[in-house]
Amino acid sequence: MGDTPEDLPEHVAANRAAWDVYAADYVEAAEVNWRRPPGQETWGIFGLPESQLRMLPDDLAGKDAVELGCGTGYVSAWMARRGARVVGIDNSAKQLETAARIQREHGLAFPLIHGNAEQVPYPDASFDFAISEYGAVLWADPDAWVPEAARLLRPGGRLHVLTNSVLKYLVDPDDEDEPPTDRLLRPQFGMRRMVWPGSESVEFHLAHSDWIRLFTATGFEILELLEPQAPVGATSRWMPSGTEWATKWPAEEIWKVRKRG
Repeated sequence: MGDTPEDLPEHVAANRAAWDVYAADYVEAAEVNWRRPPGQETWGIFGLPESQLRMLPDDLAGKDAVELGCGTGYVSAWMARRGARVVGIDNSAKQLETAARIQREHGLAFPLIHGNAEQVPYPDASFDFAISEYGAVLWADPDAWVPEAARLLRPGGRLHVLTNSVLKYLVDPDDEDEPPTDRLLRPQFGMRRMVWPGSESVEFHLAHSDWIRLFTATGFEILELLEPQAPVGATSRWMPSGTEWATKWPAEEIWKVRKRG
């Protein structure tokens, strides 16, 4: 299943092209993450344990779940191993090629859709749970994908997302090889669409007040906001020069919300 490229919004088309290039850099991590059994899942830049963050509900067995921006599909695989009926959707055909290959190797089948999380080809109220770890939450327009997530979820369904923290966005240098600073480099007011210098991809960042406003306006109640701390001595290929910074200030944030009804 998939969408047609001629009608894609500009940011969706840009991110599709960019992630088809980036995909090769994510194969090794995919191989590792697909091998993680239930209870040993890890999350985010620093691989924090599921036991700490509780990104996955305890009662996934028999539930319908969707991963919005599934990439190589390992989070979808984790949910499937916990007994959920899973669908993964991603904007990059190359990422999905990796996901499909590893699916076959692990003998774990679930639908993988080439499309974008702003327009998911499923009826209203199709899912009990939706999740995004650096997927739609970072690379899709929140004014489009959050209402779409609300449409897809049944009353009482939960949405969990993990993305860069507001603070990290405000203090990150334009050069991705430099660590975050201890001073503000860009304004918080007006933050939203971001194209980093030298990049072709489009990110979206919201202040906490804007997330709260958007979630509540689209029918969600907010359950929890987490700002996890990196462990002292942690390492990460995704933030190789900023680990010490992330022991003092949050590099990531997690929102957990539930659809009212």
